[in-house]
Amino acid sequence: MFNVIILGIVSFLTDISTEMVYPLVPLYLVTKLGVSPAIVGIIEGVAESTASLLRVFSGYISDLTGRRKPLAILGYGSSTIGKIFLYLSHSSWGMVFAGRWIDRFGKGIRTAPRDALIADSTESTKRGRAFGLHRTMDTLGAAVGVILAYYFFTRFSGDYSRVFLYSLIPAFFGVGVLFFAKESKKAKISNSSKPVLKWSLLDRRLKGFLIVILIFTLGNSSNQFLLLRAKNLGFNDATVLLLYLAYNLVYMVFAYPAGRLSDRIGRKRLIVIGYIFYGLVYLGFAIVSKSSYLWLLFGLYGIYIGLTEGIQKALISDIAPVETRATLIGLHATLEGIGLLPASSIAGLLWNTMGASAPFYFGGFMGIIAALGMMIVL
Repeated sequence: MFNVIILGIVSFLTDISTEMVYPLVPLYLVTKLGVSPAIVGIIEGVAESTASLLRVFSGYISDLTGRRKPLAILGYGSSTIGKIFLYLSHSSWGMVFAGRWIDRFGKGIRTAPRDALIADSTESTKRGRAFGLHRTMDTLGAAVGVILAYYFFTRFSGDYSRVFLYSLIPAFFGVGVLFFAKESKKAKISNSSKPVLKWSLLDRRLKGFLIVILIFTLGNSSNQFLLLRAKNLGFNDATVLLLYLAYNLVYMVFAYPAGRLSDRIGRKRLIVIGYIFYGLVYLGFAIVSKSSYLWLLFGLYGIYIGLTEGIQKALISDIAPVETRATLIGLHATLEGIGLLPASSIAGLLWNTMGASAPFYFGGFMGIIAALGMMIVL
């Protein structure tokens, strides 16, 4: 569990940095730079898709070399550089785009090797709790980051640049802690031959799972549309941060218990329940008219994330052969990326042409369809 703890600390520090800026970015773009929700969708779609598309390649390189740590260091370092661009953006949304892209490039490079290192370091019977613990520490960092963003944002009268600058401090510390992680001997020994990734060779359950993920992702636009929805219903920038904090706190509370429960009753049930939660919550965002109900919806959205994110990674780690584990973890994220760019772009266009409720109706129905699909394929 040493690596799980170290990587949890790294994610804790990195997410403090990331979540100090992430919920402010759409508000900064719309309020200060005057861009439309469609531009926000394109920026986030391209940035997040880049992250997802890179994961299969970084995972393959990790499996090929038997090394996880160097790629993780490169990824976390790149994300730190991306935040420098945000600080320097001032009046240019192009710099924001560059900062988000570099940040997500780093995430794409680091995620599959890091998750494979967690899987390599734990037994299958404890893998759910290992990923759950990592997600809990990650999300604790996110909650601290949002609290700091709220403090600095209100303390300095809505000064976005000041928050962007301070976010660099935990990012640098996170990269430093990562050097204490240890490579797993299991990964090195298993890579005596070149890893092979062929669709025909994949486990039937894994094929079905990946197809459902792609369907689900088409309705799973960037979380920044949730923040814009709160703004649309009358929340000011500072209070939007508190909504995002509530989401992260609920996520943090559910991630570890859900991971442990998945070790006992299986991954499938919790993932299906999570997708149903997603669908209902998004439909709630579509029909909500009173802003006070958003506190409940953001909390329920945290339950969805807690029931799915770490458990999906544990499921893939269970099914995937050791020699292609990082590659398949990366492939999962890459398929998410294939759907993420059109998902965020569609959400932005639906918002612009049909109103703020439209992208959430679409996402809600896609979530329910994915839950039914997951019941069939697993």
